[in-house]
Amino acid sequence: MNILIVSQYFWPENFIINDMARKLVERGHSITVLTGIPNYPEGRYYKGYGPFRNSRQDYCGIKIIRAPLVSRGSGGGIRLALNYLSFAFCASIFGPLLCRDKYDAIFVFEPSPITVALPAICMKYACSAPIALWVQDLWPESISATESLDSEQLINAVGKLVKFIYRHCDLILVQSRAFINSIAGMGIERDKIIYFPNSSADPFQKNTARHYSNLPEIPGGFRLMFAGNVGAAQDFATILNAAEKLKDHPEIHWVIVGNGRLFPWVQSQVRQRGLSATVHLLGRHPVESMPQFFSLADSMLVTLKRSRIFSLTIPSKVQSYLAGGKPIVAALDGEGAQVIREAKAGLICPAEDSGALARIALEMSRMAESERTDMGNSGRAYYEANFDQEKLLDRFEHLMSGRLGCAVSHTKV
Repeated sequence: MNILIVSQYFWPENFIINDMARKLVERGHSITVLTGIPNYPEGRYYKGYGPFRNSRQDYCGIKIIRAPLVSRGSGGGIRLALNYLSFAFCASIFGPLLCRDKYDAIFVFEPSPITVALPAICMKYACSAPIALWVQDLWPESISATESLDSEQLINAVGKLVKFIYRHCDLILVQSRAFINSIAGMGIERDKIIYFPNSSADPFQKNTARHYSNLPEIPGGFRLMFAGNVGAAQDFATILNAAEKLKDHPEIHWVIVGNGRLFPWVQSQVRQRGLSATVHLLGRHPVESMPQFFSLADSMLVTLKRSRIFSLTIPSKVQSYLAGGKPIVAALDGEGAQVIREAKAGLICPAEDSGALARIALEMSRMAESERTDMGNSGRAYYEANFDQEKLLDRFEHLMSGRLGCAVSHTKV
């Protein structure tokens, strides 16, 4: 197949679409990615990139075409809206001009914003190719949940835009089964909504592991590790409150690997609350270093704010944690909690309950190592059964051929 992927985010930004695109190339498919200038999560252009710098690249045989956009910045609000809208506008203009191949299908990766699908709709009519939209975040629910938009009129307008986008897509893939009713409730035929969960290339396989010698030093004791974006949705207030409740347990260390819009706030809170001895902010590191970070953790941490939309979502880090074979401490509601529960992979408490999070973190720290190992092994087995990337790629090819009529070659390169 010759596939055009439309994604506002792509390598060198760290998203699951990178691995999927690379694996599709390995399977013999031709992949072009229409994307933006890398600036996530810090909010500024990566070194070496700009509106007309490195606008065409090759990554593992993937042709990358970058459209200009306004960087996210760090202030939120208007600047973030400009980031979303500028990519939608510029990619809609540049896409038909620069992506001139005959594509079999257009695949849209949508972890927010939903406006990423607008350039794909333009490309649909420019090159007469069907669209498959992979929904990671429900709109307008996501922007309501994170308080990005508090105007009912604007939220209703966004809802109409979302409905327009869904109706112009030929296939809608959802990362959580709980998304299906919400999308169908907008008048979209259930027949074109398909559950397709997240996965990623498995960095924890022995034959893919790589050694990184410059990892930061982490204190000994019980290491509870959070790996990923430091943002509003991840509810760091609850993490910090739980850490504060366990200040008299200095053997418990909260290790944060990642960066994001709330990173400066978390830094200031750690200082103000006197948590520097037990909360360790290690910043952003390459995805290739994650197996070594995970190997240093006794348990992994996942949290989300309490809201209906987040209860419908499976955070992508859950799959990564399961793949890593480490027990999980989770302050989650809904689908994400259900996956961990089914996998028998950890301890769970309600979202935004810092007291309960402190209790299960303490409980996990007091478990016998053999119990934690059993949880991690159970999680790994669940990952292999439900989220293995090769199995999901087989299913993706089947959907592209069976539902969109694309000719699929299964020859791997």
